[in-house]
Amino acid sequence: MSSSSPSSYDKYDIVIVGAGPVGLLLSTCLSRWGYKIKHIDNRAEPTPTGRADGIQPRSLDLLRNMGLKRAIMAHEPAKVYEVAFWDPLSHSKGIHRTGTWASCPKFIDARYPFTTLLHQGLIERVFIADIEKNGTKIQRPWTITGFQNDGVDKDYPVQVSIAHIDGTEKETVRAKYLFSGEGARSFVREQLGIKITHKDPIAYVWGVMDGVVRTNFPDIKMKCTIHSDEGSIMVIPREDNMVRLYIQIASSSDPDFNPRKTATTEEVQAFAKRIMKPYWIEWDRVEWYSVYPIGQGIADRYTLDERVFMGGDCCHTHSPKAGQGMNTAFLDAQNLAWKIHHVESGFADRSLLKSYETERKLIAENLLNFDAQYAKLFSQRQPSAGEVSTASKGANGADENEFIKTFKASCEFTSGYGVAYNENVLNWSEAHPAKSELFLSEPKGTTTLRTGRTLIPATVTRVSDANVVHLEQEIPLNGSYRIYLFAGTPSKTKKALADFAANINKKDSFYASYSRANVDSVSYHERHNPHSKFFTFATIFNAHRPDIEIRDLLPDVLSRYFDHVYADDVWDCRVPNAKAAAHAKMGLSESNGGVVVVRPDGYVGCVVKLAEGSGTVDALNDYFNAFATKKLGTSKAQL
Repeated sequence: MSSSSPSSYDKYDIVIVGAGPVGLLLSTCLSRWGYKIKHIDNRAEPTPTGRADGIQPRSLDLLRNMGLKRAIMAHEPAKVYEVAFWDPLSHSKGIHRTGTWASCPKFIDARYPFTTLLHQGLIERVFIADIEKNGTKIQRPWTITGFQNDGVDKDYPVQVSIAHIDGTEKETVRAKYLFSGEGARSFVREQLGIKITHKDPIAYVWGVMDGVVRTNFPDIKMKCTIHSDEGSIMVIPREDNMVRLYIQIASSSDPDFNPRKTATTEEVQAFAKRIMKPYWIEWDRVEWYSVYPIGQGIADRYTLDERVFMGGDCCHTHSPKAGQGMNTAFLDAQNLAWKIHHVESGFADRSLLKSYETERKLIAENLLNFDAQYAKLFSQRQPSAGEVSTASKGANGADENEFIKTFKASCEFTSGYGVAYNENVLNWSEAHPAKSELFLSEPKGTTTLRTGRTLIPATVTRVSDANVVHLEQEIPLNGSYRIYLFAGTPSKTKKALADFAANINKKDSFYASYSRANVDSVSYHERHNPHSKFFTFATIFNAHRPDIEIRDLLPDVLSRYFDHVYADDVWDCRVPNAKAAAHAKMGLSESNGGVVVVRPDGYVGCVVKLAEGSGTVDALNDYFNAFATKKLGTSKAQL
């Protein structure tokens, strides 16, 4: 141990260990928001080949919201719109297609109803370029050798020791936070003594092979699950004419199960050829091949002290069938990033950090439950062509059998849109400390929005330039709450909007209490955060764009968000009879509107009636009071 005093160590806001998906997304967000980061990875370079490759629809929304989707798509990834199922022929050797279904069926309101397939190394490089642009470098190949939350320095309580993997260099730093994105073999988790609980006693050994093939199998460009009398394979199309094959080599249910069982490339290729008969397949080249054991496991804790955190594969492992590893890691990182940001920026109480574990551990548990269902669905019972067809068309009600219900639930979950956080201080419910009668809720039928779920997509017309835009994408992932004022019919809500503006301008409102210190010198061209770094307003009128004069209809504080005023005048097939589709999709009055508060990560926090008087802002003050560092709405209490 170095004899240096803690005050002599370099200090960082956070040390991030691991440059896989979870570490990179966390580093990207915090680098953009100005944090000083020590980011290390024990590999000499990013992933060269293989590993995770599937970006689900909700994750593509996230990447677009971060401004990274275009760089991902520049690599021309494969896109999976449908999944094909192949099963054994009943009275002869070989396989046949029993059906197909949509990867992201139409009952899911998705902007991108497909899975994007691109190898992890290319995805990593997109993040790394952004991280470096914002002043953070990934230190390679370095590893963590020790850490301690000793509190010697109250501002930087965590001491972290790191070293070059060859032992030639060592370094000790102090940090406010330590994050492990190390993967399934985590030094940090081991040192904390956090156990992994295995949900499913069955473990599997999988072989995975990426390569360029020649074949007469007709669905080689689609995602397929192939079952034959010889075994089972999952086929995943990839970029650059590649195909990924997942082959289950062994299961702990086998009488001679060996978790260290392996197979050569040639053995797996021979296995694939037998499974795919009567079709033939040959390999031009194999880019990557690996055999690895997988069990369904979840960490008992994600943090012990809200200073040392873990995420990604460090916390949850599962089979590759559902294609969720990287996607779940992305959302782990996004969830933690904005919460650290709000605590360190002085907006939120430190207790907010407890919600990282409760929210994300719930999702991991759901993932493992779905993963078990997937394994059972794909491995034990083959759906008939009729069932597949019925499920794909979105049958409902009494005609649904258990398979169709499972299919629907798992499609929503695997697309990412099934993620639902439980009620807490962030996700309003009847149990929330804020008790105003103006709160609207899905259980009461006063809105279709459910708190803890993503905002429903809506297409509107931006008034300033007449561009038709996706409302949910208009405010980027910048650490701000998104306050959507669905303003209904202008003639009916003019006073309610004036009262709303007057009340947020009160010095003790949630908005004015966290105004920027430099508000008078903010750039004229600042679109999102001219007044506060914690809030962005968007106003949506039930009117045609040419009829909306922004500065006539909105008070100054709201018209300042000139590029965030919209006309709800775009027809939507999901609400075909609505005159204001965005209002209707949110379950809000097309005449009187409502206020939707969306968390920085895109999940709905609360929905409030847009009412005349102070009630709407009073309700929002009470909502934010549950976790803000300042006492909000005190003038109301003094009346």
